Amino acid sequence: MSRNTAKANGGNTLESLDQALRPTRWDEYVGQETVKKNLQILLDAARERAHLPEHLLFYGPPGLGKTTLAHLIAKEAAAAMKATSGPALEKVGDLAAILTNLSPGDIFFIDEIHRLNKTIEEVLYPAMESGTLDIIIGKGPSARTIALELPPFTLIAATTKIALISSPLRSRFSGGIFRLDFYSVPEIEKILRRSAQILGVTVAPDALAEIARRSRFTPRTANYLLKRSRDFAQVHKQKMNRKTVEEALELLGVDGEGLAPSDRAILEAIAFKFSGGPVGLNTLAASLAEEEATIEEFNEPYLMQIGFLERTPRGRAVTPRGFEHIRAISQLAKQEKLL
Repeated sequence: MSRNTAKANGGNTLESLDQALRPTRWDEYVGQETVKKNLQILLDAARERAHLPEHLLFYGPPGLGKTTLAHLIAKEAAAAMKATSGPALEKVGDLAAILTNLSPGDIFFIDEIHRLNKTIEEVLYPAMESGTLDIIIGKGPSARTIALELPPFTLIAATTKIALISSPLRSRFSGGIFRLDFYSVPEIEKILRRSAQILGVTVAPDALAEIARRSRFTPRTANYLLKRSRDFAQVHKQKMNRKTVEEALELLGVDGEGLAPSDRAILEAIAFKFSGGPVGLNTLAASLAEEEATIEEFNEPYLMQIGFLERTPRGRAVTPRGFEHIRAISQLAKQEKLL
């Protein structure tokens, strides 16, 4: 049994299990081929020049591997990584404490960097550009600025909302700004095969394909569905075949298209309460007792990606494909009630 498998089966915390499923080598990281090739060139060139990698920014929907890429870069550069998040940096002193404690060559990773306080963001500019930290001592006429020399470091940042990052901050990521895209179903299947091996479970190929199909093209979601299917099979003393996986995912409320109950509720509300739309986001949210931001940021992107929902100048509307899916789900529910 591998070290990762032992960790995954050892009954440790959820965090250690997720860590065990995270790729630790470039060849284990599936997908994002263009991004990986560009990063490999950047790292190889920096190594040949005996320089540090330049600052990097990754953006895209959650669960696509932005944090994993940061870890892989740190390992490739043989550097220690210090990680934090935008909301955790509440004061300038918080950022100063981390930067002044970096060792030469360290990787400094900031997740959700778009949530940085603007005051802290302005302190970060000279740190990224010239390797100095400008500290203001005193107040009023006696105040003065001291520039502290920082050890050379590489900043890697991740965000799900690149539009909220100011232009001056974006321009300082001299190594590149890379978008991570959704994965294909075959790529998700490959990820799931590795995850199943680490978890120490035998999963039928058609069962893996079923999980991949319902994963919303996102590795994090795929691993979540795999773990819950494993739990279901374990408790019910069943093999991990397609039938078991379908039963487990049905219990979770995840249908054949990867829609969660909240997704279907949105489609049903537009289709049946508002005659297919268009309907404004505010009205839709009120009818569902849901927050607008949740619908807009969590549900809508996937529903639009698979062609079930569209945004129009007048509001949201269900597409013919969305209607077809909702009708099929409704008919299936009626048949189950009759049985």
